[in-house]
Amino acid sequence: MRTVKRPAFIAAPLLVLVYGVVRIIDGFDGVKGPGPAWTTGHLAFMGALALFVAIFGQMREMIGPRARVTALIATLGALALFGQFSVDVVAGFLAGDHAEMAAISQDVRSLPGVSLAFYDLGPYLFYIGQLVLVVQLALHRHARVWTPVLVLADLAMPFVDKDLIPLGAVLLLVSFLPLARTTRAPALV
Repeated sequence: MRTVKRPAFIAAPLLVLVYGVVRIIDGFDGVKGPGPAWTTGHLAFMGALALFVAIFGQMREMIGPRARVTALIATLGALALFGQFSVDVVAGFLAGDHAEMAAISQDVRSLPGVSLAFYDLGPYLFYIGQLVLVVQLALHRHARVWTPVLVLADLAMPFVDKDLIPLGAVLLLVSFLPLARTTRAPALV
């Protein structure tokens, strides 16, 4: 038996936690962005998204070929969110204040296909794909039965109130801890 370490399962929720906390701090003055907190938080979440792409690949490997489509859907959703956050970061750099930042973001969003890909449909692929992968992991006994419940709670937090993102990140971390380190039999050569 050998132990497989998967640090992305810990690092991604921690980066989401950083994003959530920095997002709250950014709003202390009554306005979110632009500025260093806006950029720092968004870059943390973009780092988490990059790690989620690796996580989805690792989940696919754990589940097997039946998870290919789900992992692809989740990855496309992560890329859509990465695009959305990229627009936010660039708008934050270009704008002098919140109103100008919002106007720049709206101009980009009004481009054909951008709203659908990065805001209205694409990001939901990330949430749905992630949840389905975790359910598949639980069904194949690679994850505990409560893991999908915690992941669903994490995914619901921003829809309830975006200030709950840090709580969701902690729930995600708890659900991912057992996946970060697993024991499996050595591969036959």
